[in-house]
Parts: sequence; C-alpha cells; structure tokens
Amino acid sequence: MTVNMKDDDKLAPSQLTAKPILSCEQLSFAYNTHIILKGVSFQVNPGEYIAIIGPNGGGKTTLLKLIMGFLKPSSGKIKVFGEEPACARTKMAYVPQMLRFDRQFPISVMELVLSGRLSRLPWHGIYREADKLAAWEALEKVGLADYSQYPFGNLSGGQAQRALIARALVSEPQLLLLDEPTASVDSQAQADIHAILDKLCGQITMLMVTHDLQTAIDKVQRVFCVQGGLLNLKPQEVCEHFALGLYHRPLINLPNNPTSQNKL
Repeated sequence: MTVNMKDDDKLAPSQLTAKPILSCEQLSFAYNTHIILKGVSFQVNPGEYIAIIGPNGGGKTTLLKLIMGFLKPSSGKIKVFGEEPACARTKMAYVPQMLRFDRQFPISVMELVLSGRLSRLPWHGIYREADKLAAWEALEKVGLADYSQYPFGNLSGGQAQRALIARALVSEPQLLLLDEPTASVDSQAQADIHAILDKLCGQITMLMVTHDLQTAIDKVQRVFCVQGGLLNLKPQEVCEHFALGLYHRPLINLPNNPTSQNKL
C-alpha cells in the first residue's frame, strides 16, 4: 500500500500547535474481569481526521463509548475539551452504523435530521425556524435536500447513512465520531460518504471507526489501531495486511517509533 503524502503534510500549522481537544492517559476499561482496553494514551488536536481500525472485539466501539461518556474508565483519565466526557456531549456528535438504526421507525428524513437539535429545544419543546434552517442546510451538505419529506425507511442504504451524517452535523459539533459509516453500502455510496467527509476535513475533528482502510488511508492524518491497547500510526506505517482485515501480531515492526504510544 502506498501513500502519497507525509503525515505532517496533512496537518495545518495550527493543528501542530493547538491545545488537544481529546486526551487519554493510561486509560483502561474492563467488563467485570474481562479487560477490553489497557494503558491507552493519546491526544487529538482540533481539525484532525483519524481512522480507528482493529479486529472485532478489539475495543474500538468501547473507546467511542468512553469518549462519549457512556462508559466510565476502570482506571486512567480521559478529557474531552478539558472536561469529563459526559459534560462535553453537546460539543460532540455520533454517527451510528446504519444497520443499528431502526429503519422501520415512522419518521421522515427531515424529522430524523431535526432530532439532532433536540438538545437545543426551548422550554416549550417546539422546533424554531433556526432549527429547521439548520436541518435543511445539513441535508444540502449531504445531497439529500430533495428527499426531506421521504420516509427514512424508504431510503437506500447509502442515502440512509448520509441522512444519519446530516443528523449529526445539524448539532454543529466540534468533534464527530463515526462508527463504520461505509459499512454495508455499495461502492458509489461509499464514494459519496467519503466525499462528504473530505469536505468536512479541517473544519471538524473526526474519529472514524472503519474496516475500509484501503480507501481511508489516503484521506486520514493518523491511524489508531485498537486491539486491547492502542498503536498511534502515521498512514504510511500501517501494514498492508490491515487493509485485508489481518490484524496480526506483531502488528507492525516499529522499533523506537515515538508515535507508537502503547505496545500491544
């Protein structure tokens, strides 16, 4: 696998000097006695686009839940925008896998996107014109403005995933977390989703769980390989086997590599 750009070439000068918006220090998590993550440490700067890869059961989704504050660490520290994760949720948005969202729920595309503004509703619980305008603009960003009144369940897989991205964007997040946004959609839908994320790159900090590493590798600035611990890699350091889903041990030969913060 080849990469045309050096990792530092993808970072704006402000990203290299900015205060991290997300930091983990010796983060560990276990379900009862089953250890999922151990000794994870990393920082994320504003505007970065990072892919999170690793085998099923390696801890990727658990890491997202910890970042969002839905789980509490067994040990270690995690700060999002300098706060406890649960206190920073209004600055974050999450895009689930389309397959985890109930497609049969009777809701229009516009209503789905508007639900991303629920935390901003006034006391009377009615959407304002500003909310509706924000939802319309979000639909335009993902190319679904013409489908605003369609039932969500009638959308194709790729369209449904784009609608979920619009639902996240309407909350105007500073940190966007995506859980396999291109899973189970065709190649054209994957290209459409990556085109949307490309336009957001640098405007929003993005962490994307993905198995589509071969496509993502040329777009992201860093790669986190999560397999119990965390390897912090530049795209050109990622073993080509990972793109095939072969997360072998040793994962990659990185002697004296300062970007590798945790040895697995």
